[in-house]
Amino acid sequence: MPTGYCTDLTDFQWQLIEPLLPPRIRAGAPRRVCFRAVVNALLYFNRTGCQWRLLPHDFGVPWPTVYSYFAKWRDNGTWDRLNAALVRSVRAAEGRPEPTPSAVCIDSQSAKGTETTDGAGYDGAKKVKGRKRHLLTDTLGLLLAVVVTAACVDDGVAAEQVVAKVDRTSGPRLEVIFADQKYHNHQFRSWLERERPGWRLEIQSKDPGVKGFAPLRKRWVVERTFAWLGRCRRNGKDYERREDSGEAMGQLASIQRMLRFLDRASGKGQASAPNGRQQTNADYRNS
Repeated sequence: MPTGYCTDLTDFQWQLIEPLLPPRIRAGAPRRVCFRAVVNALLYFNRTGCQWRLLPHDFGVPWPTVYSYFAKWRDNGTWDRLNAALVRSVRAAEGRPEPTPSAVCIDSQSAKGTETTDGAGYDGAKKVKGRKRHLLTDTLGLLLAVVVTAACVDDGVAAEQVVAKVDRTSGPRLEVIFADQKYHNHQFRSWLERERPGWRLEIQSKDPGVKGFAPLRKRWVVERTFAWLGRCRRNGKDYERREDSGEAMGQLASIQRMLRFLDRASGKGQASAPNGRQQTNADYRNS
């Protein structure tokens, strides 16, 4: 139920995701938990970066219950299905004729870990101890797959895990993967030829003599996706104990952003702002 936070689902957003959540189980006692309140709590948690135990009581759901549904939906693939369905909806709203892309971009981002991070590593290039997020996006920057590894894992090695999450069923039109020099890996190319025949890897690099950051054609969109996900403070560091929880947090941030985009595109959505007034679509533009 709406609580007045700007992260609350609007009625339109709830209509989009409600059919994609697990159905009621007929066996056992009737479910008394409101799924909309659970999702509202998770969106607030992901955006603000608070601790589980510090979730406000306004949501009407105890934090252990919120966490249990987060973990359950992480393990049963609910976040994957939600993200994939919303990607198709956003592509349609953007005027793309096909629900799946023919070209994707891949890149990684090193994030500092905490004292609770299991399996942390050290990225010698970025001088970061923690984990590394590997993203696969379409050319709109929409998240298709995310893999979290120790920061010491080479991008070319982790690329197999990322691309393996997209197959001929979920990516029937895929032809090219845009990447930078870090993915110039013979083992990865061999894996592509063996497991994904017909897909080609296109390596892009800066022009000779260019120093510092320089956006590369097509591939820059994945850098923007990292910035989008970073707006959710839970992704400021890797606070999760488990790697798959870090992946789910990235998907949750992607889901939140796509819901807001579809809300704006529909022109139907309104949510309550913290000061009690009705928040309009214009209020979302810089969020």
